[in-house]
Amino acid sequence: MDIGDDQIISIGLVLALLLLSKVRDLLDNSGLFAATLTGLTVSLMGHWTWLISLFTFLIIGSLATKWKLDEKKLLSLEEANEGLRSWKNVLANGGAVSIVAIYNFLFPGQEWIYFAAIASISVALSDTLASEIGSLDTRTRSITTLQSVPAGTNGGMSPTGTVAALFGAILISIVGVIFSPDDSKISEIQLLSLLSLIGWLGCQVDSILGAVLENRGYLGKHSVNFLATFSGSLMAIIFYYQFL
Repeated sequence: MDIGDDQIISIGLVLALLLLSKVRDLLDNSGLFAATLTGLTVSLMGHWTWLISLFTFLIIGSLATKWKLDEKKLLSLEEANEGLRSWKNVLANGGAVSIVAIYNFLFPGQEWIYFAAIASISVALSDTLASEIGSLDTRTRSITTLQSVPAGTNGGMSPTGTVAALFGAILISIVGVIFSPDDSKISEIQLLSLLSLIGWLGCQVDSILGAVLENRGYLGKHSVNFLATFSGSLMAIIFYYQFL
């Protein structure tokens, strides 16, 4: 497959992403614009296979956001705008993989690049499922103090949320393995295991940042999400050089 074919597939996937997002009300207008830029950056500067994982995140994450939305509304735990994701959501969860894609364009040929790209998306879905599914679990404790806190508290962790976080990480890891480069030196079992682990760990990073910085007003929700997903890419690079 030559470069021209890759570009055609990339553009086709971005168009499909936008069409699905519009038809299923996954993104508002600002989110659609940001998704266009993010999708083109990730697929053209990275590779279209990266976009498959981002596509998976958007679909599953949006479904989780709208899951039991009425119950979340009663507890004031719902996402704003009826669960529609805005440009802030898109950049918070897709910003890190976009940075990795730009790096790949400027410095091509890095063996760890795919690993780092998918790791950030693994964190994104892990954290989203933990927040959206775990927010209704009353067995919530602060990740820093382990004291009981109200469901949906920033930095809170619950049994349901913890399991959901692991499920999200594993799901992206499976997609990542399916579309991993044929010439990758990282074995499929290593990729699956490490992407799952990093995704789950990144979710805990998000909780810690939420408890320490967001609750004190130093950072907003979207900044915390971005830093957590970016930590996934950094962990992938560290794991690659230390253990692979």
